[in-house]
Amino acid sequence: GDSEEEDMGLLEVSVTDIKPPAPELGPMPDGLSPQQVVRRHILGSIVQSEGSYVESLKRVLQDYRNPLIEMEPKVLSARKCQAVFFRVKEILHCHSMFQIALSSRVAEWDATEKIGDLFVASFSKSMVLDVYSDYVNNFTNAMSIIKKACLTKPAFLEFLKRRQVCSPDRVTLYGLMVKPIQRFPQFILLLQDMLKNTPRGHPDRLSLQLALTELETLAEKLNEQKRLADQVAEIQQLTKSVSDRSSLNKLLTSGQRQLLLCETLTETVYGDRGQLIKSKERRVFLLNDMLVCANINFKGQLEISSLVPLGPKYVVKWNTALPQVQVVEVGQESGSCSYDKDNVLIQHAGAKKASAVGQAQNKVYFGPPRLFQELQDLQKDLAVVEQITFLISTLHGTYQNLNMTVAQDWCLALQRLMRVKEEEIHSANKCRLRLLLPGKPDKSGRPISFMVVFITPNPLSKISWVNRLHLAKIGLREENQPGWLCPDEDKKSKGPFWCPILACCIPAFSSRGLSLQLGALVHSPVSCPLLGFSAVSTSLPQGYLWVGGGQEGAGGQVEIFSLNRPSPRTVKSFPLAAPVLCMEYIPEPEEGENGDESRMAPDPSTTVHPTICLGLQDGSILVYGSVDTGTQCLATCRSPSLQPVLCLCHSPFHLFAGLQDGTLAAYPRTSGGVPWDLESPPVCLTVGTGPIRTLLSLEDAVWASCGPRVTVVDATSLQTQQSFEAHQDETVSVTHMVKAGSGVWMAFSSGSSIRLFHTETLEHLQEINIATRTTFLLPGQKHLGVTSLLICQGLLWVGTDQGVIVLLPVPRLEGIPKITGKGMVSLNGHCGPVAFLAVATSILAPDILRSDQEEAEGSQAEEDKLDGPAPEPTPTPASHVGRELTRKKGVLLQYRLRSTAHLPGPLLSVREPTPADASALEHSEEDGSIYEMADDPDVWVRSRPCTRDAHRKEICSVAIISGGQGYRNFGSAPPGGSGRPAPCGETDSALLIWQVPLTL
Repeated sequence: GDSEEEDMGLLEVSVTDIKPPAPELGPMPDGLSPQQVVRRHILGSIVQSEGSYVESLKRVLQDYRNPLIEMEPKVLSARKCQAVFFRVKEILHCHSMFQIALSSRVAEWDATEKIGDLFVASFSKSMVLDVYSDYVNNFTNAMSIIKKACLTKPAFLEFLKRRQVCSPDRVTLYGLMVKPIQRFPQFILLLQDMLKNTPRGHPDRLSLQLALTELETLAEKLNEQKRLADQVAEIQQLTKSVSDRSSLNKLLTSGQRQLLLCETLTETVYGDRGQLIKSKERRVFLLNDMLVCANINFKGQLEISSLVPLGPKYVVKWNTALPQVQVVEVGQESGSCSYDKDNVLIQHAGAKKASAVGQAQNKVYFGPPRLFQELQDLQKDLAVVEQITFLISTLHGTYQNLNMTVAQDWCLALQRLMRVKEEEIHSANKCRLRLLLPGKPDKSGRPISFMVVFITPNPLSKISWVNRLHLAKIGLREENQPGWLCPDEDKKSKGPFWCPILACCIPAFSSRGLSLQLGALVHSPVSCPLLGFSAVSTSLPQGYLWVGGGQEGAGGQVEIFSLNRPSPRTVKSFPLAAPVLCMEYIPEPEEGENGDESRMAPDPSTTVHPTICLGLQDGSILVYGSVDTGTQCLATCRSPSLQPVLCLCHSPFHLFAGLQDGTLAAYPRTSGGVPWDLESPPVCLTVGTGPIRTLLSLEDAVWASCGPRVTVVDATSLQTQQSFEAHQDETVSVTHMVKAGSGVWMAFSSGSSIRLFHTETLEHLQEINIATRTTFLLPGQKHLGVTSLLICQGLLWVGTDQGVIVLLPVPRLEGIPKITGKGMVSLNGHCGPVAFLAVATSILAPDILRSDQEEAEGSQAEEDKLDGPAPEPTPTPASHVGRELTRKKGVLLQYRLRSTAHLPGPLLSVREPTPADASALEHSEEDGSIYEMADDPDVWVRSRPCTRDAHRKEICSVAIISGGQGYRNFGSAPPGGSGRPAPCGETDSALLIWQVPLTL
């Protein structure tokens, strides 16, 4: 209520009284560098966008809120007015103050050229977060009040229309009120531009990086709150549609359900011959333990939807427990599926009668059946045309337009159409989500399963559904219930839905007898174009894990696991003369890294394949080829004076080895088949007297730690640039370093703290004590040490000597990776210290997501080669399914003959159709409509993503691997008690593999 406004501790100011001088840049001085000119322009953009934002906020108050409060008779009660415009005044106040400060900054710009610290000062206040949080959390509520008033009060609807018509830019009230939600992402883009044009050493650089961090953290928190508010609203909307007495209602209102994904998909039903019988939009909800499908009823006047988004009403059609839902890919029916075919009757949802499996087997299964039918027709036609070709070859006369050239052209053209059809089938699969669900048993008690087919708006959406379904099922396993806890002051809450999920625990070494210590692990990725579309969404990142270790004073061992199967398995293991202490994966050099050689024609003998380097206890450095090239040992050498190799890292020009006696050895890159020259003695630098415990390769430098000091070495000239003290205690060593953005996190040989240093100024920026995060798991544990660090996708993973793993959020952008949240603690860990944390990533093939536009351009050249890959046609978006069937059919059998030019259909020729033909073939004029909906408020309701942007981002599949002694679940009884069964003994080395949801 009103009292709440007072409690915010804000000055009561009537905002209209503040008239800040409009910030203005003076005339540009002479002699500015190009970067300074660009920085001035970006400052101009910041000023202009802030001015227009403040104007919009004033319009909300002056054109809508004030008139509605003063209006007699009231069309909106004072209480509702307050709810609709909650916190707009305070947001305007924050930005008016920012504008005043901005004015003085702009006035002195040419003297100081600083803006970053102003952003930090203005937006790091907790008040800004509180005001924006309240606004964002209230936004859905405000819109629903407006919507209800539009439907029930004609005078209010009239008022909104009148205001919109009178406004200069015709922006609706919704258009104005959505601006605060978009404000921080706009600021971030402007600051990123500014940072790109701010050279190192510039006084504004560190403060810009900190400002970026501040805004990213703020935007992230607001996004998370908006997501939670939307999730609650969706579940409430769904709950309204279910009768109070039903079991589903109890489940939805229990507060235990998280909404992982919900989207509008098109359900399609096909007949026997593959003709589309019906298609209907459904809202599908994936909760953490069930799948719900609902009909959508959009009721209400459409004219209102242009002013404010209308929410739909749902009617639940079916709901199923997640473990019983199966994704069935095309081509998987033939036996690789895990259901028992003899005892299951598959019924297609919506089809009138259940058809016995035997009959259904050859009907509906290859993508949309219609396409399969068309492919068979083309195969028959090709056989006929081949017969015609044979007959033409027997002609005695020579005719200009009836000869073997023409006939062969027809054959080649039909083969091309067949290739296109096969690709269409593959492609339709990209947007086709087929689910097998349990139905009611038939009269004889046999279980009946029914198949539901949904069309997703784009391939990205399909991948997202398959991935989330897969991970949600793993999330229901006992060890993931819960897998993470957030240590809050008042209570321990479960981790959020995007938590990494423990996928498996495997013994690290197959030879059980020896108690081998873990040394290191690397992931060697492989690109696997043969991976099915669905496997891409569920499998671990493709490639191999190399695990190295050994026994102190005895030999070493390497174990190689393949991740190309549903669960990791050993493909090779071999012994070594001494324990493995460190490993480094060296990818193929990028173009241009090898100097001029890369420009010449590649010589197969000197092609550099990815390699894995191993550092051993006895001073050996071994270079192995990857599994694809037979894992042979390509080169070996011994370190200077046979010192143990404690750490390895590489830059484009050198392989660096950190040795026990404080020497940094650098081996230069060669152009031969082995990437490094291990024959000649390396360049040696003495970094200190103690061991070099860790190395970190940055863009143009290598950081080497010796004792509490870190030395920065130029990666090309190998000259020492500077060194600094990371810890004041001489007896402490820096043991781990990881980089993110413009910062490096370090862990030490004693103590439970980690520290953050700036990569450019080497300033110490933050210190975090990990022990405070784990007290509730390890009560009474006085000493906790950090034994491993990893940064991946905005999360800092910290492994400890007690086997506990802590996760802390860090910003992802190029700012400073300060820790801003409380973080989470994993309930799955090891019985002993976490020996290492490593990441496995593989990038999904981008062709999976290519749009039709790019296909058309990319395939032009390829089609000239007859055996080139066929172009991938666009996956059929939902709204096209009906249209596709009404298009004119008919293929133009034309061979540059005027007499047939008037016939319908495309040109049957091995040549690419001309642009005019192509457009007739692929695009009818309404085709583009689905792409142009981005600005339509309707999108905001049905949340249809804009297809144009769907393919731009790379999709990265990520898994995190921890290694340590045994497996322990901290949520259950201690090891040896009646806890959960561990897949490997307490003392055996084990790997835990977490899967991270695909970021789409």
